[in-house]
Amino acid sequence: MTDSNYTPTEAGPRRTRHAILEILKWRGASEAAQLGEELGLTAMAVRQHLYRLRAEGVVVSREEPRPLGRPALSWSLTAEADGYFPNGHAELAVGLIDAVRETFGEAGMTALLERRAEAQIADYRQSVAGAAKLETRLRRLAERRTEEGYLAEVKRAEDGGFLLIENHCPVCAAASVCKGICAMELDVFRATLGPEFEVERTDHILAGARRCAYHVTPRDVRHAPA
Repeated sequence: MTDSNYTPTEAGPRRTRHAILEILKWRGASEAAQLGEELGLTAMAVRQHLYRLRAEGVVVSREEPRPLGRPALSWSLTAEADGYFPNGHAELAVGLIDAVRETFGEAGMTALLERRAEAQIADYRQSVAGAAKLETRLRRLAERRTEEGYLAEVKRAEDGGFLLIENHCPVCAAASVCKGICAMELDVFRATLGPEFEVERTDHILAGARRCAYHVTPRDVRHAPA
């Protein structure tokens, strides 16, 4: 296993296909052999599921050149795969956003987002309370965000800081029509972790990235381990 929170789903054709989608959501593009290793299946068995998923339009394959031998197929998700993951009741959320704008204007929308952000900050601060180390705070925050459907994880960055990674956005539909949701999210993380840490968004799903990611470092010594 690699260092993520993913736990493979139990056997069964439908469950296996969903497990493959979950791994691709966590990992990004992967080869059949890598997926098979995660699931305890042969690469050939995994390919049969991948071909089925490709026919359904939820995965695509791309040849990756190798120094020796034939190119390997790398598999990744399409936008159609989002239907297999929590969507935060997308249609309802978008409808409510439109209704708030029509009724209260942009000022009302901003006030609503600020109130939501205050509630999130209070919740997340409670989740990270008592954690002295940055890594511990981030892992607790990632656990809370995963409970909300974001499939979050924490990894070390090359400069000694950390990456808070969210492999899924359950409110993507709402965020696409209300940019303030993403702007507030960054403010929420900064307020949760505290002024002694720098938080910067490095990947953004709405900008075309596979995931959202936030680079977190101590504000005073950016290259010192937490």
